[in-house]
Amino acid sequence: MKRFILSAMAVSLTVAAAAQEKKEYPQPEAMRPGMTEFWTPQPKVVTPGDAATASAPSDAVVLFDGKNLDAWVSSNTGGDAEWRVHDGVFTVDKSKGDIQTRESFGSFQLHLEWMVPEGITGESQGRGNSGVFLQNMYEIQILDCYQNETYVNGQTGSVYKQVVPLANAMRKPGEWNVYDIIYNAPVFNEDGTYKVHPTVTVIQNGIVLLNNFTILGTTEYVGLPRVVKHGDGPIKLQSHGDPSEPISFRNIWLRKL
Repeated sequence: MKRFILSAMAVSLTVAAAAQEKKEYPQPEAMRPGMTEFWTPQPKVVTPGDAATASAPSDAVVLFDGKNLDAWVSSNTGGDAEWRVHDGVFTVDKSKGDIQTRESFGSFQLHLEWMVPEGITGESQGRGNSGVFLQNMYEIQILDCYQNETYVNGQTGSVYKQVVPLANAMRKPGEWNVYDIIYNAPVFNEDGTYKVHPTVTVIQNGIVLLNNFTILGTTEYVGLPRVVKHGDGPIKLQSHGDPSEPISFRNIWLRKL
């Protein structure tokens, strides 16, 4: 009898286990295209600039449209920028020092066009030297590197003395170069160190020179980069002290990111 009871219990447990194994649960609902589509928020509509007239996008801050330097001030005095405006462009006046925007910015997309004068003289860093400073802290080098060699972490498109550009995309003197710069501003810890480093992408004449490069700190002429805590800052254009003929700028605009 005892053996019979044990056998019956074993059968009962086997049947129960089999019943559990056969229990069916709801299956995930079949995926439909609409499950991964969302419609809001809609991106804002931005009207691109007209390539024929070199106009800025509809949401851009226009920094120079060929008329005046009202958006700029002297870096030395804070007064009016005194570089020479002529024929829809403006040209560096080396006797007046650097200029910078009246407005300060955080992260941005910057477009500017610049030209080295035809017949320019000089060599290495002494030929068509200028620079655009992001937040007045980090210099993207501007230099005539058309058939003109220099130290490679100081050539056109470098974050000055920090990185070698991926290419030399210079047009010859007398032709316009185009910079499109995408800059992400840093975030700082309370102690002044970087929580998030600044980064930059530089495109010259449609060619990528820097691809999301992590900026190490300030761009020093002598010494290593320094980390200096800061907030929003202006765009600065450099009046370099080299003896070569000054360069010109046109069509400058910025989109806040």
